[in-house]
Amino acid sequence: MHVLHRAALLALISATVIPSLSMAQQSLTIYQDGRVLVRRTFPTAVARGESSQRVEVGPIDASSLFALDPGVSIVKASFDGAVDEMSVLRRAVGRELKFVAAPSRDGGRADTVTATVIGVDPLRLRLADGSVTFSAPGRALYPADLVVVDPALTLSLVSQQARQQLGLGYFTRGANWQAAYSVMLGKGTARVTGNAAIQSGQLRADQAEVQLLAGDVGSAEQPPQVMYARAQAMEMQDAAASKAMGEQSVGEFHLYSLDGSHSLRPGETTLAALFEPASAPYRKEFLVRGDIPYWGFLPQTGSEDQVPVHISYTLERKRDTPFGDAPLPEGTARIYEPDAKGRLQLVGEASTDHTPAGEELRLSAGTAFDITARRVQTSYTTSQEPGGKPRRTIALADYRVTLNNAKEEAVTVVVEERRAGEWRIEESSVPAEKVSSTITRFKVDVPARGEAVLTYRVWARW
Repeated sequence: MHVLHRAALLALISATVIPSLSMAQQSLTIYQDGRVLVRRTFPTAVARGESSQRVEVGPIDASSLFALDPGVSIVKASFDGAVDEMSVLRRAVGRELKFVAAPSRDGGRADTVTATVIGVDPLRLRLADGSVTFSAPGRALYPADLVVVDPALTLSLVSQQARQQLGLGYFTRGANWQAAYSVMLGKGTARVTGNAAIQSGQLRADQAEVQLLAGDVGSAEQPPQVMYARAQAMEMQDAAASKAMGEQSVGEFHLYSLDGSHSLRPGETTLAALFEPASAPYRKEFLVRGDIPYWGFLPQTGSEDQVPVHISYTLERKRDTPFGDAPLPEGTARIYEPDAKGRLQLVGEASTDHTPAGEELRLSAGTAFDITARRVQTSYTTSQEPGGKPRRTIALADYRVTLNNAKEEAVTVVVEERRAGEWRIEESSVPAEKVSSTITRFKVDVPARGEAVLTYRVWARW
């Protein structure tokens, strides 16, 4: 580096005032899309001014590399992450390799063949007699100097002062996490617990600080498929004694910090509590979705069809309550209800979106067994709108929804129709609630062990 250039760079570093970072040996932030931000301190002596360093880092995205200490600047870096056999073969071009041939069928010793690698893609080998083959004559034995055991960085640094350690930050992959919620239903209230399930596919970390970032953080490119084969075995670590994680906002996202230090091993799943167990009021709802087309023409249909009655649970999350003030990362919620002997049974499982503090949490739980619905179109007429070009069609259609309740208590079922464009409910046997320009609902009370019938007329123009 030119002397004047180096002096200017050191002056710029000295003039930049940035708070120093308090770093553990290794600190990780795991994102829900599989990215992992690593902040790692290497116990290596760094001289004042220019120096060169080599550190083993494992598989990383080399373009994301940065220095953690504001007094250190990375002038140049090269990353050798080629640990696969094809990369070793490319390095071996021009070199002689030994190949162990398969043993003969009569049990004789396996022969060792020597060949010179003259090219790859496709593989080309020159044998001792000068002939060239496109296939390996056996299992290759590679010299140790060609093989990368652990991917490493070679760095050219400029440091404001001598130091005994080097802090680097970079992105890698090999771990992700998702939220998992358990909702235990009681009479009018539910007990809710939430855990972060951290799945380590290839990532290995020893005694690291671990943080989890919740939210959809933009990515400049699609994530690679997998860097290595993922370990299949998963060992569940006991999270019963875990404390709830500390939560804070960072930018437009939420960050959860696990208590203490943690070791991650390939194939393991680690659980950590997102918040202290909480109670929340809930309401149970039954919904029948309409089936008129959302766009286009309104068709004529003749048969009476059985339609599903969907079940959902909505958990209240008022602000200034422990559960209401907790932002909930997207994940999976499992809903349990006790049977006659108090044993919890799974009665629903739903995916959840990111839910800000104070916003209700609505969980779909499947379809009802004892509440059924039948839907039929009872009349249908169309006419051409007079005048105008092109001439538009107007349709009038009557529908009947029959609801049956085999339960010992009365229920309320919401029947919902959705359609875009010009449409309206002309008349109905139950008051229509227009939720928006595209959604209209009817709340139908169905008696215990009884039946209720809803009729309504739809006007539509297209």
